[in-house]
Amino acid sequence: MIIASVLENQKNEKRVAVTPEIAKKYISLGFEVLLIEKYGNHLGIKDEEYSSVGVKFSSDEKEILTKSDIIIQLGLLTNEKSSFLKENKLLIGALNFYENKEEIDILTKKGIKVFSLELLPRITRAQSMDILSSQANLAGYKAVIESFSNFEKAIPMMMTAAGTIPAAKVLIVGAGVAGLQAIATAKRMGAIVFATDVRMASKEQVESLGGKFLTVEGAENLETEGGYAKEASEDFKKKQENLLSETLRKIDIVICTALIPGKKAPVIIKENMIQNMQPGSVIYDLAAIQGGNTAFTEVDNIIEKNGVKIMGETNILNKLPVSASSLYAKNMFNFVENLFDKENKKIKINLEDEIIEKTLIK
Repeated sequence: MIIASVLENQKNEKRVAVTPEIAKKYISLGFEVLLIEKYGNHLGIKDEEYSSVGVKFSSDEKEILTKSDIIIQLGLLTNEKSSFLKENKLLIGALNFYENKEEIDILTKKGIKVFSLELLPRITRAQSMDILSSQANLAGYKAVIESFSNFEKAIPMMMTAAGTIPAAKVLIVGAGVAGLQAIATAKRMGAIVFATDVRMASKEQVESLGGKFLTVEGAENLETEGGYAKEASEDFKKKQENLLSETLRKIDIVICTALIPGKKAPVIIKENMIQNMQPGSVIYDLAAIQGGNTAFTEVDNIIEKNGVKIMGETNILNKLPVSASSLYAKNMFNFVENLFDKENKKIKINLEDEIIEKTLIK
């Protein structure tokens, strides 16, 4: 069986789905790995590193997509590339099912088996395949680094003969995987860290990392069975707004990470809240691509309101593509290995397996 991958549009996506280390693992399972020429060149990975472990190359994307049994990608293929796929091929990636439902429906009607890994169930056995967690972890880290680089004061407290510089105060909005990594990173760099989340289960995790958890009086637990955040009631939103308004007056840096799967990002930081923030403060909005958690977020643009910088990018992981590719490739391998019947050396789509059943788009 042939596993293949072609390059994404590198303007939007620099990550790759196969690294030399992971290609070697596929080959040891009995797969042939076929990649487009210069697949990893932009990451400093030469074709020779892949070919030394047994990878084959082609300069023809159509040939690759036509010949292969399994295609693994970051995002959905373009319509032109998708047209090369035939019945019973497997397409696996972070295909953003909620946004690309029409395009994916066309593929499934052609008899292509489409697996979208953002639909993975939140169960222990799926953790090694969890692309959302592995990538969000890096995004949370990088958001802190980017916001600190745009903040024009020192982050840790510094006691000098000339006087004391106070530590920067950081607020993390949303304490999921990205938020928790942001807390850990900001603490390591000497900031005083606060965090808020609609899921009460986050309190213990935030505090274990040295952050102070902010919660409204009589808070309700807004967590789905799958472990994601769900939409809050109007009463809760009002109480949260009041708490945030007061907190933001003393905050230097805000990292926004609040997302609801399949929906526009909730606007949590309103215009009046930003007006009350100190000039020179920075907001990094990781939810920018889904509309943003602030009233002014613009993708790939730094907006300044009342002296407050508001930042957000299409894909922050394009700034960490080597590390992100390494983790993503491992996630993908673990998923494919779970599909693979080692005894019979073939793919087995067992719909009694919750991981397979939840990620296969029917």
